[in-house]
Amino acid sequence: MLSPDRPISSKEIPSAAADVLARIRAQAPRVHCITNAVAQNFSANMLLAAGAIPSMTISVEEVGEFAGRADALLVNLGTFDAERRTAAELAIAAVRQAGKPWLLDPVFVERSPQRAAFARTLLTRQPAVVRLNRAEFAALSGGDVDGAALARFAQETHTVIGLTGEADIVLGDDRLACISNGDPLMAKVTAMGCAGSALVGACLAVEKDAFLATAAGLLILGVAGQIAAARAGGPGTFAAGILDAVHALDRATIVDRARVV
Repeated sequence: MLSPDRPISSKEIPSAAADVLARIRAQAPRVHCITNAVAQNFSANMLLAAGAIPSMTISVEEVGEFAGRADALLVNLGTFDAERRTAAELAIAAVRQAGKPWLLDPVFVERSPQRAAFARTLLTRQPAVVRLNRAEFAALSGGDVDGAALARFAQETHTVIGLTGEADIVLGDDRLACISNGDPLMAKVTAMGCAGSALVGACLAVEKDAFLATAAGLLILGVAGQIAAARAGGPGTFAAGILDAVHALDRATIVDRARVV
């Protein structure tokens, strides 16, 4: 077990990710997800496969209670309706009051100025992590997607960035890691990124170092994706297979397959 008193290096991430997954399985944290309608089922199943417990209500009458008693919160903007926007505001207020971490997944902010504006407002509520792709980052930052822009964004928002794509970049607290696991089939299954954000949320629930939690979640998902792709006949079997792979992951597999620099 690594000391909690010092920052983790990229070389230590695979072993640390295995520790984080073991803690999820031992503690069964609850992650409350305000996510899009397409992603709810797959995100819930991803959390269950990892050993976490999902909750999904967006009812304004109860979402604050659910979120405040959860161990982490995911806010995903994939379905941009008034009910979810209100639920997000209430849930974020509740987790901040409870001192629990939350993660922002600003889905499709590059396609809607209103969505981007709402995401920028939520960034002022101190998310521990922002998990997004290159197009979404460009829309929020208003600039190029390069190392300087990522570092500036992380510093200005006081958050950890999980930039996902062909290779995943995790940046925050003056630390950087690049994770090259995963498989192209992951882009052929709807809500895969959303489920990945939920998995990062589970890691945040048991790991206070947001940089490590983000790297662990993305590495676990990437390794599981590679395992599932090797067995799949196409996107349909892959979608089920990645849940099986997450459920069966062990320390040796994570460490042996990890590609982290």
